[in-house]
Amino acid sequence: MTVMAERTSQMSVEEFESIASAAPETVTLEFVNGRIGVKKVADGDHDTIVTWLARRCMQARPDLDLYQGRGLRVEVYREGRAKPDAVLAPEAHFAGHGEWADPDGALMVVEVTSYDSDTDRRDRHEKPAAYGQSGIPLYLLIDRDSCTVTVHSAPDRTVGGYRDIHTAKFGEKVLVPDPIGIELDTEVLKKYVR
Repeated sequence: MTVMAERTSQMSVEEFESIASAAPETVTLEFVNGRIGVKKVADGDHDTIVTWLARRCMQARPDLDLYQGRGLRVEVYREGRAKPDAVLAPEAHFAGHGEWADPDGALMVVEVTSYDSDTDRRDRHEKPAAYGQSGIPLYLLIDRDSCTVTVHSAPDRTVGGYRDIHTAKFGEKVLVPDPIGIELDTEVLKKYVR
């Protein structure tokens, strides 16, 4: 079960980074929308989906790398800290960066839903708002609850989120637009849901 700690007083980014640096490797901490969150440890199906996507991206776009667990500074004035399941960026883009990198240069962030109570708020609302506001061109949500793949494009840096949202059921072909420009056959994703 995911644990989401909420504080009534505002935590600073510096306080969060101090806590995150002392956390054990078995948890993933994020700081989005003024709240510290603990992401559930990924299950094997979750990891298999990310690996499947990595393989597809590398075959179609060998000039790009799919980073897993890459920390990004997101939201207004980079006050949030998110660890998407994957970030697609030019080859070696994040070399030399610390734990929390600037999102400039990230072409797409990816989240695969977990079976927990925080998925709706985290993956379907808070993160797309933060990623869009940060100017990341694409957000790909692989939703195991609804068996859908949603491509968010045309980020809105003013209010957050994305202006274009296209959803397809598992089994359909999904076009991931420029700057990636690939098509995904999502039939195999049906095997990785409960």
